[in-house]
Amino acid sequence: MEEKVNILLCEDDENLGMLLREYLQAKGYNAELCPDGDAGYKAFLKGKFDICALDVMMPKKDGFTLAKEIRATNFDVPIMFLTAKNLKEDILEGFKIGADDYITKPFSMEELTLRIEAILRRVHGKKNREITTFNIGRFTFDSKKQILSIDNKQTKLTTKESDLLGLLCQHQNEILLREVALKTIWIDDNYFNARSMDVYITKLRKHLKADESVEIINIHGKGYKLIVPDSAE
Repeated sequence: MEEKVNILLCEDDENLGMLLREYLQAKGYNAELCPDGDAGYKAFLKGKFDICALDVMMPKKDGFTLAKEIRATNFDVPIMFLTAKNLKEDILEGFKIGADDYITKPFSMEELTLRIEAILRRVHGKKNREITTFNIGRFTFDSKKQILSIDNKQTKLTTKESDLLGLLCQHQNEILLREVALKTIWIDDNYFNARSMDVYITKLRKHLKADESVEIINIHGKGYKLIVPDSAE
């Protein structure tokens, strides 16, 4: 049986939000409805979503701000903006943030589902070409085989080491938030899992010592950053 697509739906208009959720559920999707940007971000961190449909004008946190926070934690999840605005500046702002689509209210339910299906088809195509090999300074990391290589020397990583290094590689030279790593790899961000992750960070630092230009640094109160020198194309 095919798994249902999970949609994060953020809409502050209660009637419209409920109508959209019921329609999407009737079409076979799982849709979690949030009334504002804060609730949307908390739901995103707790759940696993295939696509986010965000209203632009929301209380507590607008859709653009929420999208930036989502993009900081997950670069790949598709984002669609729902808005009453049709200003060129707002549309451009949405696409600069990394929106996959932009639909202006009022819209038909059929148009919404067709756009969602089109985005998911594109994403599915990208996943089939997912990158599994990363260059980390002088290192080569094959996340599928869980092998870290340098100067003809290969190190077989554990599953947790490989998952964590892969996540760091996806965010290289950017901050990987602790809560994101914990939710992605350990499922729960409790104290014991946090301590466990610190241990794995220490292990990865030892594995990467052979290249002094590569390091994993702590970003106080936020998370970690994998520092990798720019390589010439």
